[in-house]
Amino acid sequence: MAALDTDPPHEPRIARVAAAMGDPARSRMLAYLMSGACASAGELARAASVTAATASGHLGRLMDAGLLRCESRGRHRYYQLAGPEVAHALEALALVAERDSHARHWAAPARQRLRAARCCYGHLAGQLGVQLYERLHALQGLQAVPQGFELTAAGRAWLQSLGLQAPQPTRRRYAYACLDWSERRDHLAGQLAESILAHCLAQGWLRRGEGRSVELTPPGLQILLPQLTG
Repeated sequence: MAALDTDPPHEPRIARVAAAMGDPARSRMLAYLMSGACASAGELARAASVTAATASGHLGRLMDAGLLRCESRGRHRYYQLAGPEVAHALEALALVAERDSHARHWAAPARQRLRAARCCYGHLAGQLGVQLYERLHALQGLQAVPQGFELTAAGRAWLQSLGLQAPQPTRRRYAYACLDWSERRDHLAGQLAESILAHCLAQGWLRRGEGRSVELTPPGLQILLPQLTG
């Protein structure tokens, strides 16, 4: 009689990643890094409301799962999400978590600023991000390609009207749709979207608020918002 196979079943990679995300303290650390900025272990410990020693263990777990990367600057180490796909996965999980209570959650005053505009790993999200994406489509400024979108002549002309030369494509994904957490419609992600947000911040049309929130400035209300709303 053949012996029974008692080896444990292979654990899918997704199970390990989900387990790393699932701890409340680690989830708060990931949420803190959603803007795309770097943070020290001390900053992440405070964000997660844990001690420095506990934070070190959590950060090791997130690194092992491939969710974070670490960069040394002198004697200090800074942590960042491992890439935009991690940010997109977190936003997608938030969509699932709030599918039965979406309207109630986003009616809270504390979330209104995030809903109006926020940073999602270097690109613009929220209502303003959706407006940007839809404006480019209305102008026929984006053309579908296998990897997402490329700019058309109309899209380049619109960016030039804002004083921005379209970035040259690199090996990174240039432009693609990303389902928005609060609006449940697409906003623009990728290299192009990051360049647009950086330009708007440099022009003083937008400024970073608390956490991930982004705010329209008075010049932004006069110059940028009319361009987005048509």
